[in-house]
Amino acid sequence: MSAAAALEDVVVAYRRGPALGPFSLEVGAGEIVALVGPSGCGKSTALRLLAGLETPTSGTVRRAAGRGKTAVVFQAPTLAPWLSARANAALPLELSGVAATEARRRADVTLARVGLSGAEVARPAQLSGGMAMRVSLARALVTGPKLLLLDEPFAALDEITRRALADDVLQLWAETKPAIVFVTHSVEEAVYMASRVVVMTRGPGRMAGEAAVDGPLPRPAGFRTTAGFRQTAEGVSGLLAHGMAA
Repeated sequence: MSAAAALEDVVVAYRRGPALGPFSLEVGAGEIVALVGPSGCGKSTALRLLAGLETPTSGTVRRAAGRGKTAVVFQAPTLAPWLSARANAALPLELSGVAATEARRRADVTLARVGLSGAEVARPAQLSGGMAMRVSLARALVTGPKLLLLDEPFAALDEITRRALADDVLQLWAETKPAIVFVTHSVEEAVYMASRVVVMTRGPGRMAGEAAVDGPLPRPAGFRTTAGFRQTAEGVSGLLAHGMAA
């Protein structure tokens, strides 16, 4: 499997002290990897390195090159409040030089993919939290990224909406198979969504261990109740406890 992105012995140190590393991670093309670890361990810092939003103090970052090849969805939808759902989703295309008419046509197609047909002209204030996150997902997917980075995108949502969006993301992944790296505090969410869960130590985060998750993606109904799911979740929880003590 070719690598879509990688961190090689990266260290991030701020004036206040070290925040991450040394830490290494390789993400294969089409692979879904979850990052879990204690608060403040550097999970989001690792994601920002992969996004090109930050540079390491030392070490090497390899990531999908080219405009639009990497997309990020943050915990807050970060939508422009004065723009419609269509205009928000079209924004990355328009900023890259795509004609407005074509950008908005492609935005409508992507909004339909995330279940928002009929909401194209709604402003963010008119959308529920789940719908706003779907617009944010559409904005990330509209460029056809090879690497999709999700930084706790469901953290502020209720459990029913979280589960629905997790299934939606997996269905969307099945269509174009981008590599996905997502940060979550939920072990069960990590095991449900990822083919591999990487566990980090407390900050500055290092590798505490990782667990492969068996089973088909997208997940079949009842996957959370299977013995394999429960065993993997318990194994990840054990790694997390070890990482917090490291």
